[in-house]
Amino acid sequence: MDFIISLIREYGVGIVFLNVLVEQLGAPVPAYPVIVVAAAIQGQGGMTSLPWPLIAVAVAAALLADSVWFMLGRRYGRRVLARLCRISLSPDSCVQNTESLYARWGAKSLMIAKFVPGFASIASALAGAVGTRTGRFLWFDGLGALLWVGSAALLGGLFSSAVEDLLDILAQLGFWGLLLVAAALALFVARRWWSRRQVIRSLRMERLTVGELNGMLQNGESPIILDVRSALAFAAAHIPGAVSYDPHDRQAVLPAIDSEAQVIVYCACPNEVSAARVAQLLRKAGLPKVRPLLGGIEAWVDAGYLVHA
Repeated sequence: MDFIISLIREYGVGIVFLNVLVEQLGAPVPAYPVIVVAAAIQGQGGMTSLPWPLIAVAVAAALLADSVWFMLGRRYGRRVLARLCRISLSPDSCVQNTESLYARWGAKSLMIAKFVPGFASIASALAGAVGTRTGRFLWFDGLGALLWVGSAALLGGLFSSAVEDLLDILAQLGFWGLLLVAAALALFVARRWWSRRQVIRSLRMERLTVGELNGMLQNGESPIILDVRSALAFAAAHIPGAVSYDPHDRQAVLPAIDSEAQVIVYCACPNEVSAARVAQLLRKAGLPKVRPLLGGIEAWVDAGYLVHA
C-alpha cells in the first residue's frame, strides 16, 4: 500500500490521466475518487492552491475520450449508442434517457453529463450522431469536464487532511489496506452489474420479432406501433405507421387504444428495456395484447425493412 501511495504522490498526474481516459471511454473504473485523492496529496486546500496542472491533464483526458465517442457518433450515427450501452454497466435504458435529456437541452446538457452515471460517453456519441458542430461540442464538453474535475479537486483540497489521514491508515494496514481498496472497487462493479441484471430479469415477457411484425403489416393488419424513443430519434427514422410516445416527456400523450388492439412497442436500447417497461404499464392498464419488439429499431433496420424519416 505504501508503494501505491508513493506512486500517487510521484505520478499522480499520469495516473489521473489514464484513469479518466479509461473511465470516459466506457470502463467501469471510477476516476472521481482518484482525482480527489491526487488533488488532496498535491494541493493544500482552497481555490488558490488547487493543483491546476492535474486539473488540466484530467480535463484533457476527458476531452480526448469524449472526442473519440463524438467522432464515432458522427460516423456511425445512433447505432453506436446501443453498442456503447452494451459495453458499459449503465442501465439499459441509458440511451433513451440520454436522448430525452439531449433533446431538451441540446449541447448544454454536456455540462452536467459527467455527474450523471452512464450519461457522459453516450451524450458525446449522441452529439456526434445528431450533427452538433464540433466547436460547440468542444466548448460545452470542455466546460462540463472542467466542472467535474474541478469539483473533485476542490473536494480533495478542502479535505486534504482527512484524505491524508485515511491514506496513512491504509498504509499502516499494508496488504490489508490494498485488499480493502480492491474489495471496494469490486463491490462497486458488482453492484452495477447486479442492478442491471435485476432490471433485465424484472422485464421478462414475450417479444415479437421484426419478421413477425413485417408479416403483420404485409397481411394488412394494423397493429398500433409505439415508438418510445425520444422525439429527436423518432424524427430521424421510425418504423412506418409508428406513433411517437416518449415516456420521459411529461407532455407526451398516449393515443386512444382499444383493449383488444395489438400493440407493439419498440425502442433502441439493449434488451428492449424501455419498450418492456412501457409494455408492462400498458398491460397493467388493461391492454393484454402488448409486446415489445425484439431487437428494437436496430433489428428492423438490420433486416432491411423500410423506415420513414
